[in-house]
Amino acid sequence: MNFYWSNNGIGLLVLRVAFGLGMMVHGIQKVNNFETLSQVFPDPLGVGSAMSLSLAIFAELFCSILLVVGLFTPLALVPLGITMLVAIFVAHGDDPWSKKELAFTYLSVYAALLCSGPGKLSLDYRLFGKNVRDSE
Repeated sequence: MNFYWSNNGIGLLVLRVAFGLGMMVHGIQKVNNFETLSQVFPDPLGVGSAMSLSLAIFAELFCSILLVVGLFTPLALVPLGITMLVAIFVAHGDDPWSKKELAFTYLSVYAALLCSGPGKLSLDYRLFGKNVRDSE
């Protein structure tokens, strides 16, 4: 069996693809409803609703694409993690746990991937090799 296709490599690939594609759905929904959402989207940074929405779209759509392919993974995970922290503590701050649970799950996976690295089945590994955390 090729050393790229180890259990760790496959596991990290599954996490990256599943959670990347799952988050991309949220980003696409925001893009499709940009006009409406830009008027009412939470503005936790004080930069305006439209800019806050744009930052969320950047994380949820574009950073998720980078996560799926495993390119610049640590850099892509930072905006994704920040977006989930905002969702947990600001957007759903007063809501019950059931409203925060999904964002917490995404945040947990992003934190684990930040610690482990993207794995050998990633563009980061192909392009940069040992410069990326080797989790296997």
